[in-house]
Amino acid sequence: MTYRLEVCVEDAAGIAAAASGGADRIELCSALGVGGLTPPASLIRAAAAAPLPVHLLCRPREGGFVYDAADRALVADDMRGAAEAGLAGVVIGASRADGTLDTDTLAAWVALARELGAARGSALSLTLHRAFDLVPDMAAALDDAIALGFDRVLTSGGAVKAVDGAAALAALVERSAGRIGILAGSGVSPATAPAILATGVRELHASCRRAVAQGDDTLVRFGFAAAQRMETDAGIVATLAQMVKSA
Repeated sequence: MTYRLEVCVEDAAGIAAAASGGADRIELCSALGVGGLTPPASLIRAAAAAPLPVHLLCRPREGGFVYDAADRALVADDMRGAAEAGLAGVVIGASRADGTLDTDTLAAWVALARELGAARGSALSLTLHRAFDLVPDMAAALDDAIALGFDRVLTSGGAVKAVDGAAALAALVERSAGRIGILAGSGVSPATAPAILATGVRELHASCRRAVAQGDDTLVRFGFAAAQRMETDAGIVATLAQMVKSA
């Protein structure tokens, strides 16, 4: 029984902290304040040198997950960039207007991922992101994700925070029956991890960040920086990693 900790990071320092703290995998993104967006190509190239698997979040803009043709093309191009850089996987998701999974769009992206993996000789791991948490029927959506060929679903159990979606997470674990991974995310911390792990999930997704004062009032005054910033803390990563390994 394998347990894993995935840490979402948005800069080079975060990559280093996740690695040194003992994370099993990185989700690479930017703009975590709005749930994460696709990061710049320069950071993608830097992450490719990390000593642990890196999955790229392919989300072209903030807001919902109902995508038009232009949005869909951006996601596909980001997936190509992940494959070309040598990253281990991609994190994708799309919705219909009624909140159900856009299975047509997802099927096209899964097919693209298979093509990219075959071309480079190494499969792209596939995570369905938290568009899943907006669906009206989680059981049906899980069945769709399995049929589409996803390796895992990132979910809070439909709640704002995973600890509050514990009952739904447990139901998803039971329904998955080992056919797909359930990656619990949102509000995961050393304080909430025990209750989340008790649902039977084997993978946790966390930012492991702490608030740090900017320390330069001039930058704040000119609008070049916020009064405080969030940074990945290797100590929090290490604590969560140990909890996961001890589960």
